[in-house]
Amino acid sequence: MATPVRGYGKISLSEPRPATPEHSTIRLGNPEPPCLSKKSKLILFSSLALLLLLGSGASFALLVRSRIRGREPEPEWKPSQAITVTCKKTLFPSLCVESLSEFPGAQTAQERDLVHISVNLTLHRVGKAFSAAALLNGLEMDTRVRGAYDDCIELLDDSMQELYDSLGVVSGSVKRASFADVSTWLSAALTNQDTCREGLEGVTGNVKEKMEMHLKDLSELISNCLAIFSANGGGDEFQGIPIQNKRRLMGAGESIFPSTKSGFQEKKGGFWGGKGGFPAWVTAGERRLLLASVAGVQADVVVDKSGNGTFKTISEAVKWAAEESSKRIIIYVKAGRYEENIKVGRKKTNLMFIGDGIGNTVVSGSRSVSDGFTTFHTATFAASGTGFIARDMTFENTAGPGKHQAVALRVGADHGVVYRCNIIGYQDTLYVHSQRQFFRECAIYGTVDFIFGNAAVVIQNCSLYARKPMPLQKNTITAQNRKDPNQNTGISIHNCRIYPTADLEPVKSSFPTYLGRPWKLYSRVVYMLSYMGDHIHPAGWLEWNATSPVNNLYYGEYMNYGPGGAVGQRVQWQGFHVITTVAEASRFTVAQFIYGSSWLPSTGVAFLAGLSV
Repeated sequence: MATPVRGYGKISLSEPRPATPEHSTIRLGNPEPPCLSKKSKLILFSSLALLLLLGSGASFALLVRSRIRGREPEPEWKPSQAITVTCKKTLFPSLCVESLSEFPGAQTAQERDLVHISVNLTLHRVGKAFSAAALLNGLEMDTRVRGAYDDCIELLDDSMQELYDSLGVVSGSVKRASFADVSTWLSAALTNQDTCREGLEGVTGNVKEKMEMHLKDLSELISNCLAIFSANGGGDEFQGIPIQNKRRLMGAGESIFPSTKSGFQEKKGGFWGGKGGFPAWVTAGERRLLLASVAGVQADVVVDKSGNGTFKTISEAVKWAAEESSKRIIIYVKAGRYEENIKVGRKKTNLMFIGDGIGNTVVSGSRSVSDGFTTFHTATFAASGTGFIARDMTFENTAGPGKHQAVALRVGADHGVVYRCNIIGYQDTLYVHSQRQFFRECAIYGTVDFIFGNAAVVIQNCSLYARKPMPLQKNTITAQNRKDPNQNTGISIHNCRIYPTADLEPVKSSFPTYLGRPWKLYSRVVYMLSYMGDHIHPAGWLEWNATSPVNNLYYGEYMNYGPGGAVGQRVQWQGFHVITTVAEASRFTVAQFIYGSSWLPSTGVAFLAGLSV
């Protein structure tokens, strides 16, 4: 029997483990604490204030009770009916009751108010974890522990922002937002906790123990928060996919989106809101930038490694860019091979990178898990700033198949777009980490789990190339890690082409390629109207391991074609679906899947969710 394919972040016991390099201990002395945004500082201060309030309240209660002598013990506290009903809708009801009972005002709140309270208490709890974790920064750590710790700090900071933004919507202070926005942000906050914990799995020691103590219950609290929000959004779910006409938490009749002048137009036979196949969040000006020739683009800065531009490296240009920019900042990267690891952080918003074309502008790195990095930190290019766009470039990780997890491009940017780019690697090439993303006219190369993550992403009109893997390996195109039924995430592969590379073609019978395997319990992937070569195994999909459940996932295929597109011998899993209706398939298009359930008839927006491109 063939050896199982290597799992994400794990190596089968029957396979040799990659060599782990010796890590020299780094004495960091007393480094500066992590840099915080103004909103992060505000969250931390309010968290501390809340903790003091709760602590003083509890102390006062104990003092009063201690002065009352001879009194019968007080009856056990019972949650209100609203808390009881609300918490039954969550995956962790006991924790839900306990956490709500500790928050001021929850006992007398109505079910609708508990939505706001659950987000608020979760924000404070994450803020408390962040502040406690930040105090560990000065401890001595080797490079592997330092990497996992840094990942967690970044992800906790991102989660605070996502919860902060969600709180603004559910409290009513932010009006121009949707059910899908909050669902996306809470889904991302939950994914962040998973990523942090996955990085810590590979380390041992005091820092790990302290971090796990600070992270205790965070995932469960965010899951409960998402469940409470989703339940109060109203409407039925279709296999966990947000659908139209869900009641949301705004005022009746309130418009949740801008007027049609923002580009939300009906395109006959195509996608709602999009022209040229782009989603509606891409404005008319940005579509012109994406489609224009390089000569027609007015860049803010030019990167040229030969020294004839504003900067020699892409990292310098990113550092130069203003934080939290509301206007588009264009970084033109001239032809050349840029061997650097680039991070576009959360506060670097609305950055657009334009290259001189696939194969001409190349961003290359070689970090891998085998070299002591976390998977999250192996990315050659990582972007989490909202509005990230990349065009006409190549992103690659040259670590090779023997180094296992080695990411070429990681995207956790909301409303991210990658257009006409090559993304090249072996295992874990493209990390679609979180938020809403759109890929068009790209070529993506890899072997094991080479498109993975927990974003809500549509990959449209792209070419997916399976490469020759290592001996005894199987190729798996996707590894989607949706862990919670309320997350609005998944991978939609629409109107794409799935080929073997030239080196795989002559040996494809020895290295079967599968459409995906379920990284987490509620994994969700759909292929629609796509060509599949004969290297695709007739079963189509591969279990994670012999005991992994497959009933709660959602794997779908709709009108795919080519020698690998036949569904007659596909897996017989309860969670596998041969999609037969336009209505069901349309739920995975740009119009419905990326935006979720936010559209209501009262918006007045023309809405057409088509499958043609």
